[in-house]
Amino acid sequence: MLRLFSRLARVVAVGALASVAHAQAAAGTPAGPSVALFYGANPPVEQLSAFDVVVVEPDAKFDPRAHAKTHPAWFAYVSVGEVNAHRSYFSAMPSAWLSGENAAWASKVVDQTAPGWPAFFVDKVIAPLWKRGYRGFFLDTLDSYQLIAKTDAARAAQEAGLVNVIRAIKARYPKAKLIFNRGFEVLPKVHDLAYVVAFESLYRGWDAGKQRYTEVPQADRDWLLIQVATIREKYRLPVLAIDYCPPADDACGPATAARISEAGLVPYVTDGGLATVGVGPASPSD
Repeated sequence: MLRLFSRLARVVAVGALASVAHAQAAAGTPAGPSVALFYGANPPVEQLSAFDVVVVEPDAKFDPRAHAKTHPAWFAYVSVGEVNAHRSYFSAMPSAWLSGENAAWASKVVDQTAPGWPAFFVDKVIAPLWKRGYRGFFLDTLDSYQLIAKTDAARAAQEAGLVNVIRAIKARYPKAKLIFNRGFEVLPKVHDLAYVVAFESLYRGWDAGKQRYTEVPQADRDWLLIQVATIREKYRLPVLAIDYCPPADDACGPATAARISEAGLVPYVTDGGLATVGVGPASPSD
């Protein structure tokens, strides 16, 4: 699943800077490919065909080769910073690599500095999915190291390890397309390896711990828009904003997607479990 981390906005003159970021985000770089994320067991291929890219949960046994000639490019969800016990490769991971927990998702935080971790991730996570036909990957939990790294030196070491993992993927599979979920801190070193940069909760969020939908505080949104401006203006990369609305609220999804589009970003608005087809710039309901 996607992870949602709250953070304090480290912005001076928040209102003014946010306005600048909003204006920059809406100019220059094309919005980018439409992207859907569907983690249910049986992706509705026909409905999802309206999108350019569809990210699926690989453990759902979806076969991208069976739909290779359809419009969407099928990407596999992979978690870089955390691992759950149900993953097939979990038992092969040394316990020393697991340095903390994310209780909200019942997952272990992976020490990105662990020797052998980049090679393991490519061999045990990416390679089997490549063999199954996936040519794109949604890299999640890129900032989970912040749960275990509490000093500047520790964070720098974790970020260097994360960079090594991302580079290892592209070294083995140069044609692989990578969507980063956040990863703002490592973008200066690996932005040239990204296809799209994503983040969650610009306007509407999902609190996994409390199992409820949330309104995003203005300070958090302002901080995100500053990151967006850098990504679009400096790195010239498309940005995907993933927001969450209750499936029963017919107005929330389209309205939120429209607000995201107005900021010059690629919208995708879905339910907290990513089990329904959400609203995007090319959603079936449009």
